[in-house]
Parts: sequence; C-alpha cells; structure tokens
Amino acid sequence: MRLLNLNSILYLFFFLILFVSKSSSEEESVDIWEKKEITNETSSEAVEVDNQEKKIKINFQNEESLEANIKISENKDISQPDIPLYGIYDPEENDLNLYMWKNTDGNEIKNIFKRINKIKLSKSSEEIFLNTIMTYSYLPQKNLSDKEFLKLKLDWLIENNKDNILEEFLNSNQDFHNRSKVIQYLVDKNIAKANLNEGCKKSEFINKEIKDSYLEKFKIYCLIFNDKKNEAQLIFDLLKEQKLSDSFFNTKINFLLGISEKADKKVKDDNLLNFYLSSITVPGFKYEPNEKTNKYIWEYLNSANLVTIEDFEDRDKIKTLELAANNNKFDKDKLFEIYKKISFDVNSLINAQGLYQSLDEVDARALIFQKYLLSDNPENRIKLLLLLKDISKRANLLNIFKEFISDNLKEIAEEESEDIVKEYEAVFKRNIITEQSKLGKVKFDDKILHRSRVIRFYTDINTPVQKTQKDLNNVYKKIRKNKKYFFSAKDLALVESLKIDGFSIPEEIKTNEIAKQYSVPKNLLDLAENDETGLLALKFVEIIGEDEISILDPETIYFITNILNKAKLIKFRNQVITSALPLRS
Repeated sequence: MRLLNLNSILYLFFFLILFVSKSSSEEESVDIWEKKEITNETSSEAVEVDNQEKKIKINFQNEESLEANIKISENKDISQPDIPLYGIYDPEENDLNLYMWKNTDGNEIKNIFKRINKIKLSKSSEEIFLNTIMTYSYLPQKNLSDKEFLKLKLDWLIENNKDNILEEFLNSNQDFHNRSKVIQYLVDKNIAKANLNEGCKKSEFINKEIKDSYLEKFKIYCLIFNDKKNEAQLIFDLLKEQKLSDSFFNTKINFLLGISEKADKKVKDDNLLNFYLSSITVPGFKYEPNEKTNKYIWEYLNSANLVTIEDFEDRDKIKTLELAANNNKFDKDKLFEIYKKISFDVNSLINAQGLYQSLDEVDARALIFQKYLLSDNPENRIKLLLLLKDISKRANLLNIFKEFISDNLKEIAEEESEDIVKEYEAVFKRNIITEQSKLGKVKFDDKILHRSRVIRFYTDINTPVQKTQKDLNNVYKKIRKNKKYFFSAKDLALVESLKIDGFSIPEEIKTNEIAKQYSVPKNLLDLAENDETGLLALKFVEIIGEDEISILDPETIYFITNILNKAKLIKFRNQVITSALPLRS
C-alpha cells in the first residue's frame, strides 16, 4: 500500500513539472511575438544596447559617429584576424581614429621613423609625435607586423629616456612583445643611479607571464635587499630547478643569503646586474672602465663614486674619462675636478695662451680651463672660452664643454656692461644654448587680424562663440579702413580655421583668392585625402623637427593649418594656432 501511494505521489510530481514547463514555454513564445512600443528620440539622447560582453553606446546625432562607435565597441572585423591594440591615449583625444594607419604602407612608417630618430625633436614636435604613436590603433595592412610597429615605438621611447611614458604604457598594456625589455630598461636605469629602492619597485611590473632570467634574478636580489630572505630562497631554488640561473649568480646570492661566509673576487661586466652584484660582494672593489664599457655601468660608477684617479699623471686614463664624458657616460663636473688637480706652475698659467700648443692634449685643455677659472677680465674670459671651444672641437670633444661655455657666456652677458654685450653679440648668439621657448602671456593687437582679440577663442577655451563672432566683425571693420593692410599667410590660417569652426566670415575676405598666393605640398594633401592621418602627423613632426612651432615661417604655418583642417585634425591644428599666431610677452 505504501509503495502504491509513493508511486501515485511520484506520478503527480512529474505531471506538475511537465505542465509548468509547457506553460513557461508557451509564455516565452507569446513574448517573442508580442509587439512593443519603442520611442525613438533622435535628439542628443543615446541608446545603450547590451551585446553579450560588450556595451555599445549609440549616439543618433551623427551617422558617421554612429558607424565609428559601433566598429570600435564591437571590435570585430570578419575579414581580418583579431589583432590586439596597444597604446595609452584614446583616438578621440587628438581627433585620430583606430584606422589612422590602415591605408599606409608599413615601409613608409619604417622610413619616417628612421628619419625622425636622427632629429632632436623640439618640445612641440615631440608632443605631436608622442600623441600620435601612443594612440590606440590598428596596424597598416601591409609591410609592418604588430611586433615591428611596437618595436619602433618602444625603441624610440627607450632611446629618448621617456621613462614616465614607458611606465604608463606598462600599466595600460598588460601583455605585449618585449614587455620584459621595457622592464629591464627601467630596472637598469635605477641600478645605474644606485637607486635600488626605486629599481625594486619596477620589479613589480614582472608578472607570471614573463619568463626572463635577468628579471627573475633581480627580483631575488630585491627580496634580499628588502630583508625577505626566506621568500628569496624559495624563488632562488625554483630558478635553479628551471636551469635559469648560473654559477656566478649562485655564488653571489649564496653569499648575500648568508649560506656561504666568504665572498669570491670574481667580477662580471656582461650586464649591469652582474656588475652591481660584483661591486657589493667583492672586498675593496676596483674597476677600470674603458671606451667600450656599457653606458649604464659608467653611470653606476659615477653614481656610486667608484671612478677614482690616484695618479693625475696617468694621461691615458684621463683621456678615457674625457671620451666617456663626451659621450655622456661620465659626469662632466667630475672631469672638470680632475682638470683642476693637474699641476701647472705659475709661469705656465700666466702664459697659457702662448704655451698650450706645446703641451699634451689633455694638459692643453686642463691649462686653458684653469686659466679661465683664474681670469676676471670679461674680454679675456670670452676669448678663453672661445679658445677652449676651438681646441676641444679639434679633438672631437666639444660636447664636454658645450654647456660649460654656454652657461659662462650667459653669465658674462648678464653681468657685464652693454658695450661688452654689444661688441660680442654674435658670439653670445652662436654659443649660448637657448632653452625651449615657453609661451608667454598673449598680447592682443587689433591692427593685425591674427594677433587680434579674435585669437582668444583658441587661447582661452572659455571664450563664447558669440563674443568671438562679434570680435571678428569689429576687428575686420577696423582693418578694412587701412587701405595698405596686407592679408598675411597667418591671417589666412586664422580665417580658414574660423570658417571650419562654424564662424561667419565677412564676404569681402576672399579666402580662395588669397590662398592662391601660397603653395600647399601636394604629397601632404594626398595623405589627408587618403585618410592617412597617422603618417600625416609624423610628416608634420619631421617638418617642425628641432624648431618650436612659434618660430616657423608664416607660409609653413599656413600650409600646416590648411592641411590639418582638411584632415580634421583640429586639436593638432589648435596647438599650431595657439603657438604661432598670437603676440606674446
């Protein structure tokens, strides 16, 4: 009887499950076909659509924006493989886009990087360069792999000591080719400065995906440095098991861990970490660098005060230090201290300008250097600095004294009379290193259009559009009264930009007619028309080069702004306008 009741209960239970399941299924089918009212407000409102893992935000204001946003958000293109994006800046930050390299031949990018690598970029050209290469983007479609493109960018950053940018890149991009190279560079930079605290912080960038023996070794040392020997021992044992260690490193770490009591005297300079371990474990450590010594080892020797010269008669060693200083490997101030310690008698110092030619090259440079330090006559000081420049230039060692000569000439120019400054004006101009120009306060001149208050729209982002339109109309009324007024290339650059930005331009200003006076490079126009905005930006970096935008000639300013307008690179264009057009104090 109990069995029968149990069967009845089970039967009823399964029946209820089937009934509920069927009802649910019927409800779902009804919901699918049920019509729903959708309110389509095509103003500035945005509709958010959940697409499995991605959320696509659609703005109905602009059809082009709609298409671009969908492409970027979905990040899918059936016709091409899924390619990772690397960068720091979002494309819209500088009016760029994910496809800015798409139409460009990779060989063109390689070639322009080669040329830019030879240029000491000014502050403004470097800013454009970094904003371009560090923007997230897809690759060109031919002749450049993602590894090659990334290498071009990272090599430039490393060569130009852009440590902060590299750290930002590491934080923004967790997995990329040569990540370990970037981390090792940052680690070595801090070891070279004898700043192990900061260097060990860089080891935090090392993740599980990175299998690099150099970085793992440094990580072990950092644990010892921070008194975490037990943890260091565990990782050290694992490194040995993986056969990623070597006998030199094992010996040094065993000593630092206290496993072995006696330090060996072996020194290795094949890399900076081995050299550093040598310097802290070898009793009475001494090392004689030469011109082939790695620059980071030179820097570490400087920072740790390990470069010593006991015999100031050892001219060969001093020459080695001169070569290192000329190549920015050895501290120039320390070399100057060595020059001061070379002995000369009073007669030699008095007759230095007539005697130096008969001396050894090192002695000649040291003698003139000492003579300059002892001189108090401004004209003699100028002549001695020029002589120092001449003899160092003939020995291909001018880089040693370039800043010293510049700083001292600047000091003389500031301290001495106007007569001296005027007499040696050409000398000062040729030899004083000018600092990167800083933009001063804008001074408005309503007699000249591109210097008038109209420019405030670009220099002050809070300037209302209506006020700028009114200013433009009023300024033009004044200018029109001047029958001799010459409408310059800079005026044209401003007016064309205002027109692009939606301002009403007085009918009398015939921009098309005025523009015929100025040529615009066709190759750059072609890049704009072909949507090769990435390469176009790099072309402008190359054109601006070592100069600041503010000192470019008016015709160059015009064609740059003209093409940037056509390419819709408005933020880059605004940078040119604010730097080149206003009068500044």
